[in-house]
Amino acid sequence: MEELFKELARYIALGVEAGAAVIIVVGAFKALVRTLFPSFARVTTLREKKDIWLHFAAWLVLALEFELAADIIRTAVSPTWTDIGQLASIAVIRTFLNYFLEKDIEKFAEPRPMAETAKAAD
Repeated sequence: MEELFKELARYIALGVEAGAAVIIVVGAFKALVRTLFPSFARVTTLREKKDIWLHFAAWLVLALEFELAADIIRTAVSPTWTDIGQLASIAVIRTFLNYFLEKDIEKFAEPRPMAETAKAAD
């Protein structure tokens, strides 16, 4: 029964990792389209380029959360001390990346003036 549960946990973790990969691909695709086809996104100013980066960074933050969840699921079933050590180091690295990425998002996500917001809506 324990082996069945381990196998199920591995498949669930694989599914969550696949979801993270899809999130990264979608975010990268959207950023690429907005960057390469500026006529659609009107990318001309530094602020508009920052907006593209901010949206892509938000996708990456979400994907990092999914990846960490997959690691936790994989390690949750009968972990060895080696598994726990690996999870701890991976969690620290991903949390570190996530923390500083979110700090950058907060730093660059300054509110737009009302005139810019109205112009962007047109």
